[in-house]
Amino acid sequence: MNIAYIRVSTVEQNTGRQHEALKAHNIEKVFEEKVSGKDTNRPQLKAMLEFARQSDTIYIESISRLARNTLDFLKIVEQLTAKSVSLISLKENINTSTPQGKFMLSVFAALSQLERDTIKQRQREGIDLALKEGRAYGRPKINISDKFKEVYKRWKAKEITAVEAMKLTGTKKNTFYNHVKEIEQA
Repeated sequence: MNIAYIRVSTVEQNTGRQHEALKAHNIEKVFEEKVSGKDTNRPQLKAMLEFARQSDTIYIESISRLARNTLDFLKIVEQLTAKSVSLISLKENINTSTPQGKFMLSVFAALSQLERDTIKQRQREGIDLALKEGRAYGRPKINISDKFKEVYKRWKAKEITAVEAMKLTGTKKNTFYNHVKEIEQA
């Protein structure tokens, strides 16, 4: 059976590009999710690994859709290999049913890990430099308005629900509770 695993990092992102890339491969079952690939704690990934059987082939658009670090990637490949399941990555042109494909798989996994580590290193260097120079970094703080504080008091007094408070303040759930936390920690 030809199986596809499709992943994007957030619900706002679109999976259409991956679907299009996989069209030509007679995919019979698709496991799709919109969640970060930072680890393997992903419901559809787990379901796919459980579902796959001997002689199945799993198609992915690219290695980064399956895993973001070398260790996770190699563990997934090891699980698939133990079940005699092949993995084909279209972007990297890798097929684990061949010795050359297995070798290239390890090389690309290492490169993916290097890219992620390099990004994290540059980020850390930027933060350290900003701190050294006394510059602010990260998302700028938003001042909590007097209106929000008044609505907050009504919500705490149980005069209104959280949903009503969010509507009155024009905030989304995360923003509302972040502001509440900031008020309560002050």
